[in-house]
Amino acid sequence: MSETLSATTSTPVPPSPPSPRTLAVARLRDLALVPAIVAVAIVGSIVNPVFLSSDNIINVLQGMSEIAILVLAQTIVLITGKMDLSLESTFGLAPGIAAWLIVDPAITHGLGLQVLPAAWAVPVVLLVGALVGAFNGLLIVRFGLNGFVVTLGMLIVLRGLLTGISGGKTFFALPSSMTYLGSATWLGVPASIWVALSLFAAGIVVLGHTRPGRALYAIGGNVDAARAAGIRTDRMLWLALIVASVLAALAGLLISGRLAAVPSAQGNGAIFQVFAAAVIGGVSLNGGRGSVFGAFTGVLLLFLIINVLTLAGVPAQWTNFLNGAVILVALVVSRITGGKAQT
Repeated sequence: MSETLSATTSTPVPPSPPSPRTLAVARLRDLALVPAIVAVAIVGSIVNPVFLSSDNIINVLQGMSEIAILVLAQTIVLITGKMDLSLESTFGLAPGIAAWLIVDPAITHGLGLQVLPAAWAVPVVLLVGALVGAFNGLLIVRFGLNGFVVTLGMLIVLRGLLTGISGGKTFFALPSSMTYLGSATWLGVPASIWVALSLFAAGIVVLGHTRPGRALYAIGGNVDAARAAGIRTDRMLWLALIVASVLAALAGLLISGRLAAVPSAQGNGAIFQVFAAAVIGGVSLNGGRGSVFGAFTGVLLLFLIINVLTLAGVPAQWTNFLNGAVILVALVVSRITGGKAQT
């Protein structure tokens, strides 16, 4: 009898599926920013008729594409209940390492090593991203260190490493393998927009309709319950950190291609926009809540507002003020509507 009771109590109980009402509320939450986006578009058209022109819309989408991929990366990590501050440094370091190993020092006045052929550019960028994510996972998952502190330290280390290998200068004379995705045009639209939209579409499918995606939400909601339900939480957390870093590296490659250069300060301060977009898009800083589509609407709304302010003649120096204000407003709204702040 005791053996039977023991077997019964040790069997993990799978989480019950969400009710239709819960799913409906979640879908409505995903669309919460759509009216705000429409309102900003109306205001923008009034401020300046150029706002709704195809050229301006494409410029906005291209300008936000790299940060949008960073937002996607951060969303994946936030859903698990963690956060990765080092993404902004990976954004600069990954293409910086590739440029350092590939560019010709004879052209760049001694900057660079030219020890690898140009064809290795993209693999090196993605490999650097994967290594950074794996190392973060080692410290956070295997050694159980605080994720905020670990990634804050990595942000500083990676930023210092990029400054060190570049001497505080800008890598230029990049090979076409590094500039193609950031400068090419497909069907009349910049390739970076297609890449960003494709990644968000994949994120919506994976996080919303696959077992690994549901596992990430379960981990963010209650890691102990997820582990009891048979989810390999350590492996999934590690994988989420690696995927996020690879996405950050890819985003860095896109902006390096668009600028045809890798500045030593690339990505500096980008994490503020990333968190602003994620929070306003409904992604909880506690984990287990939020969606890829919501994150996309968050970054779109943020960049549309910035574009309207630019067309209205507001100085760009007010951007950081806007990002901080957006985070505070989103937290207050979350408190009012949900009864609990997303801290």
